[in-house]
Amino acid sequence: MKERAASVALRTSNDVAFARQAAAKAMAAINASPIKRTKFVTAVSEIARNAVIYGRGGIITFEQVGPAGQRRVVAICEDRGPGINDVDAALKDGFTTGKSLGLGLGGAKRLVDRFEIVSSLRSGTRVTLECGAR
Repeated sequence: MKERAASVALRTSNDVAFARQAAAKAMAAINASPIKRTKFVTAVSEIARNAVIYGRGGIITFEQVGPAGQRRVVAICEDRGPGINDVDAALKDGFTTGKSLGLGLGGAKRLVDRFEIVSSLRSGTRVTLECGAR
């Protein structure tokens, strides 16, 4: 079973806060533990912030998937930015093309149950985050 929970347009840092709220609400809807909620919300925050800063904005969509009692939340963040030239390098701690510490992508990956990233220099970046309740 698949159920769309929310979509948030990502244009400014305020929109990152709205994405965090939508992530928290989606995790609450599946009765996720407080630590799983915190991890998922933190991962969503990092990916949404990347879309605003590096991806020229985008959209993040939340869905609840799976049968009752095994529900999971999936967030898909898409931007139309310049893409990531080397995804493997970008996932390593310390890699940055900006002025950050370079911990966002790798950190987000470690916080969720499933993490996928597809990036093209022509069409932007799509990041999928998935997390269960426990």
